[in-house]
Amino acid sequence: MQRKKIIKTAILFSLSVLSFQQINAQQDPQYTQYMYNPATINPAYAGSVDRVQIFGQYRTQWVGLEGAPKTTHLSVTTPLTDTGLGMGFHFKNDHLGVTDQNSLAIDLAYTVNLNYDYKLAFGLKGAGSLLDVNYDKLHIYDGTDPITEKNISNKFSANVGAGVYLYSDKAYVGLSVPMILSSNRYNDKEYKIMNEKAHFYLMGGYVFDLNHEIQFKPAALVKVVPGAPLQVDLTANVLFYEKFTLGAAYRWDAAVSGLAGFQVTDGLFVGYTYDADTSKLKNYHSGSHEIFMKFELSNKKKRKVAPRFF
Repeated sequence: MQRKKIIKTAILFSLSVLSFQQINAQQDPQYTQYMYNPATINPAYAGSVDRVQIFGQYRTQWVGLEGAPKTTHLSVTTPLTDTGLGMGFHFKNDHLGVTDQNSLAIDLAYTVNLNYDYKLAFGLKGAGSLLDVNYDKLHIYDGTDPITEKNISNKFSANVGAGVYLYSDKAYVGLSVPMILSSNRYNDKEYKIMNEKAHFYLMGGYVFDLNHEIQFKPAALVKVVPGAPLQVDLTANVLFYEKFTLGAAYRWDAAVSGLAGFQVTDGLFVGYTYDADTSKLKNYHSGSHEIFMKFELSNKKKRKVAPRFF
């Protein structure tokens, strides 16, 4: 029992240190069901919506492991005019170990028609975040370490992002960098506590009509961060009778997932995901959970034929 507690403490410390040491790592939160709100990682998606979308998502990762990540994301995406302009608003709280970060972001996107089937959207993102680090929660071995002498409160940083999004009624491909600027965070003594790197995302998916009642959608997401391992997510969802969604996902060398969703009303869709870890860390937690709700306000000018997969 004592050995397990020591291991958990060591892991907590490692997770926290990753947040403020000068290293290259993946820092953006990850979502298994990203395809229902691509605006999270690609601002150009705001140009593809034809009605107001309200999206809420909560992810608790590595349940049972002290200090594990917990992420809350709320967003509103809306068309501005009938000429292809769209805008998105995002709030995100990301909690990891002794760090807590709140972010606000605004997307602005514009869509052009390429041909009868395909459209291309361009998007820009502006974001600002406040970082808190509470060193008092750590078991400090060396109390004289200047980095941990004083907690960090509301440390502000700003960033910009961009993306492109090619889509039709059946397919989409997106390329984005939600946060372009690499930035360093310092404490009051000018010690570097965090080195944020740009994250590059490439995503794509397609909807196959198997028959009148069943649709199949494979999707993929590739994330590239300088100095960090390549991350690849492969997902397959099946929609039954425009009501029930079941699926599975695989995150390369990290996790396998089960996905489920239900179209409660014409405008309300809810979903749940369970991730089972496949890495060595699986022995110290009971998996990850993700829930989300997507609400679309009706557009009287455009009749909604079927629920959107993306």
